[in-house]
Amino acid sequence: MRSRIYYTKPSITEREVAYATDAARNGWGERRNEYIGRFEEAFKAHLGVKYAIATSSCTGALHMGLAAFGVGPGDEIIMADTNWIATAASVTYLGAKPIFVDILPDSWCIDPDAIEAAITPRTKAIIAVHLYGNLCEMDRLISIGERRGIPIIEDAAEALGSVYHGKRAGSMGEFGAFSFHGSKTITTGEGGMFVTNDAKLYETVLTLSNHGRARGQEKQFWPDVVGFKYKMSNIQAAIGCAQMERIDELINRKRKILANYRDRLGALPGVNLNPEAEGTIIGAWMPTVVFDPETGVTREQLQAAFAAENIDARVFFYALSSLPIFGGESINPISRDIPGRAINLPSFHDITSEEQNAVATVVTQALTAAESIAS
Repeated sequence: MRSRIYYTKPSITEREVAYATDAARNGWGERRNEYIGRFEEAFKAHLGVKYAIATSSCTGALHMGLAAFGVGPGDEIIMADTNWIATAASVTYLGAKPIFVDILPDSWCIDPDAIEAAITPRTKAIIAVHLYGNLCEMDRLISIGERRGIPIIEDAAEALGSVYHGKRAGSMGEFGAFSFHGSKTITTGEGGMFVTNDAKLYETVLTLSNHGRARGQEKQFWPDVVGFKYKMSNIQAAIGCAQMERIDELINRKRKILANYRDRLGALPGVNLNPEAEGTIIGAWMPTVVFDPETGVTREQLQAAFAAENIDARVFFYALSSLPIFGGESINPISRDIPGRAINLPSFHDITSEEQNAVATVVTQALTAAESIAS
């Protein structure tokens, strides 16, 4: 049997090792925040935003940003039903309620019409999640937000490298949040980033991120508010600095991997891959195939076929509303339906053409087998 083909793993070079070693050996005392500052500056420059705060996770970045907006019990936050739980969790931490709405069938991102229908007097914010690097329809979402007086927040955890009509994902909302988990395009092991162009919001979140100690407070160990402990370590940031120096290489490789899959699978009837609308560029974090219902291909068939070839198969996110912790019954038909006929494809940086061919062969054979059963 061939060596296992993993769906994701980071690209770590001697540069990352050297920076992390320097931070571990020398990054204390006066240098304790050196790499953190460098990482934030590099990220701001890449994204084209004014402010950035390195955090311990994207979840933490979302939690603090929502807290800075004053989100609390009784408030409602609208988001797509198809999503990882982290986005909803950050809402529940504050006692607010996530309102799950359906997704678009082509981009798998939040449906603007569904947002309009879900807005109530209790709606405090709308979170746009750029799923798998695909892009939400930000012009429509921002228009809704401006017209209804509701802030638009970007969960860009999966969208580093994605560009919407000249603007990078995460830079368009009131604030954006990114993830540097080991599966992401760039990694710090664990970690995240809060970004914004709002000076007041930045200062509030900066205070919250450090146990409520305001930057201008002259008293030592004097918190001004009850905050959080969501700071990134200097060693993590050192790895992030090295990754940012390779950012174009890492993003371009992701896009090349998706292009290779598109070359192999794009012409198959009933097979859909991550879309790239006119005027946009997707960072292609997680190449995904969604089969048309008429093909008869199921998630379970795909999982079994990949397992037989020693290939990781990562399932499409379940509808959050279908989880028992959120009620256990999905009320959104597209979010409920797509996960049962979709799969994420391996896309780690160093995947070879031969390995991609093996993945594509499994997809092709699954389609052929389903067609044979149907006939």
